[in-house]
Amino acid sequence: MSNPYLPDWEYIPDGEPRVFGNRVYVYGSHDTACSDNFCDYKLKVWSASVDNLNHWVCHGDAFHTRADRDHCADTNWTDNALFAPDVVEKDGKYYLYAYIVGAKGCVAVSERPEGPFKLLSTYKYSIPAGKNDDFCGNGTFIDPGVLVDDDGRVFIYCGYLRSFMAEINPQNMYEILDGSYQDDIIPVEEPHRFFEACSPRKVGNTYYLIYSPNPGSRLVYATSSSPTGPFEYRGIIIDNAIGYPGGNNHGSICRINGQWYIFYHRMTNGTIMSRRGCVERIEILPDGSIPQAEMTSLGFEKSLSPYQITPADTACVLKNGCLITELNVFTRVVTNITNGCVMGYRYFDFGEDFSSLSMEFSVNVKGAGCKSKIRIFIDDPEKGAEIGNCEIGMDDGVYNTAVKNVTGVHAVFFVAEACFGGPFIEMFKGRRLFDLVSFVFMK
Repeated sequence: MSNPYLPDWEYIPDGEPRVFGNRVYVYGSHDTACSDNFCDYKLKVWSASVDNLNHWVCHGDAFHTRADRDHCADTNWTDNALFAPDVVEKDGKYYLYAYIVGAKGCVAVSERPEGPFKLLSTYKYSIPAGKNDDFCGNGTFIDPGVLVDDDGRVFIYCGYLRSFMAEINPQNMYEILDGSYQDDIIPVEEPHRFFEACSPRKVGNTYYLIYSPNPGSRLVYATSSSPTGPFEYRGIIIDNAIGYPGGNNHGSICRINGQWYIFYHRMTNGTIMSRRGCVERIEILPDGSIPQAEMTSLGFEKSLSPYQITPADTACVLKNGCLITELNVFTRVVTNITNGCVMGYRYFDFGEDFSSLSMEFSVNVKGAGCKSKIRIFIDDPEKGAEIGNCEIGMDDGVYNTAVKNVTGVHAVFFVAEACFGGPFIEMFKGRRLFDLVSFVFMK
């Protein structure tokens, strides 16, 4: 399954991946296409077999702060929006930690990892001496990330603009133990620069805290030999703003069948409030470090086939103003394509067929009433080899061209070029050329 790894119509940002049994579950917020607000009032759960990450199953709605046509509300003290949850297993039960915007957070429980989750309690705590409304965001426990340690102790990490952590009573999973609270478990100063999105993990004997620093397009990590710190800043795992319209970021790492992944999200629809889940392979080296991952179109795949139709919205590089947008539940395009826009896709395996000097390229576009062309590069849009170009007409349609034969694994980049010029070219500056729907190579 390529990026985004869930069905095209689903928007699950802030993904927390968890392996329970033989399935991997993703718990996250729930966005909608082209929204003017972050998230809505329900949480959904998706899962896949660890042996088949190309088949994701929707388990439906798991928790609600507002009633809808099928469900009652699960909270009676607020109907505010739900953000960035986490789920952990303890003694055969599954506990959901919900962040509710501007209201007290809560814990819900289920007998099954997919839910639905039933309210257990709001957080119970005594405010430490010298603290008041500042205690864990006045009880909201923003962006909660929870760790159940090997000895059964339970820790929660949270925060926005500054971080907090505390220990939870493992007997009830919602009571904060007196004396366990810490401010600034991740400092706001350099190099940590804490912003939001706490997510704890334990790998061997090392505790990892994945979080978003300022600026928030990155996911970084810090490590410690103890769940209570101190945490040492280690570096960037992923940045969703490299060659792409960036925004906030939230996610975590997960090991599935021996392979480590980073789950994160990317922006769509020209807004930072319409986010889709993506995933990249990563390594954890013997010294505990994680080399920075590159954004790709791969998802769980090791390579993509250029000989199958590639939807435009799997682009992992969008430069100079172009963006992905959803026209309807069936159609997502790269739009706002003007002269000089770059669209990139990593990585295709073209194979090792040397029998021909050329191959065919076809692209499906929505026209914009002017003529243009697509220049086709491999590996890099500036330094890579240009293997051909395809003229684009004024109308919707499929346009074809012959390109040079390619073998091996390569990224593919398209550079849009206007075909008008002359003394009045400035009149056409910024003119939309076409919308990219899909493309394919053929041998």
